Amino acid sequence: MIERKKRPDWLRVKLPIGENYRKVREIVDNNKLHTICQSGNCPNMGECWGEGTATFMILGNVCTRSCNFCAVATGRPNEYDTQEPERVAKAIATMGVKHAVITSVNRDELKDKGAEIWYQTVVETKKLSPKTTIETLIPDTKADWDALYRMISAGQEVVSHNMETVKSFYRKVRPQAKYERSLEQIRRTKEYGKRTKTGIMLGFGEKKEEVFEAMDDLASVGCDILTLGQYLQPTKMHHEVIEFIHPDLFEEYRVEGLKRGIKYVESGPLVRSSYHSERHVNV
Repeated sequence: MIERKKRPDWLRVKLPIGENYRKVREIVDNNKLHTICQSGNCPNMGECWGEGTATFMILGNVCTRSCNFCAVATGRPNEYDTQEPERVAKAIATMGVKHAVITSVNRDELKDKGAEIWYQTVVETKKLSPKTTIETLIPDTKADWDALYRMISAGQEVVSHNMETVKSFYRKVRPQAKYERSLEQIRRTKEYGKRTKTGIMLGFGEKKEEVFEAMDDLASVGCDILTLGQYLQPTKMHHEVIEFIHPDLFEEYRVEGLKRGIKYVESGPLVRSSYHSERHVNV
């Protein structure tokens, strides 16, 4: 049995407490919603919920993919709820957030990959909260570009699609995804006129040169925003943490990303794809 590496001091996080945290939890529960904060065991849940923000996860909480890094349940999802867009929009309006992040599980079994629910969720949110900016963190559409265009045509300000890791680790970490296909999805999103964003986790055993290569690839397809954070192993069944990346190296990566033409780079041990997302909505 491989013993898990002990987390260094720079990965300590606050426990989820406080009045705002309880308020967000109540809104999420009352509206029967899912958040990636909970399903993905995000280390920043205490901070973000304490500030009254959350990343909502639509189309259920069971994913058709079996990525070797993710804590979200894998299996055969139930039928999706056509009333979910209205419930999400109501929750965002009730919270009064200035910037909302919406993501989803992969729904590969659906003909449109869930695109219509995506579209309606953004439309309904804009209807109830017209001043709220929106980032949508969308899944891989498996090269169904009609589904992609429907997902991104609803008026959101930022469209994110996570690469998750460097090219050489796709077979181990994202076996049902393709590195070049995700790059193509980001390229098409940029050409559509959207502000584009992606995230990469570090600590799988990747080399610095591979991280730089990924940055160059992202810059070449017009990616505007990049987040870099430490991979944390959800369970013993998931990919082990090979290395805890020091904050100094995260800073080096931030500087290198900017040098390579990416407009905004958020890089640090506790950074996640939606962490501080309100800061780069207008870059």
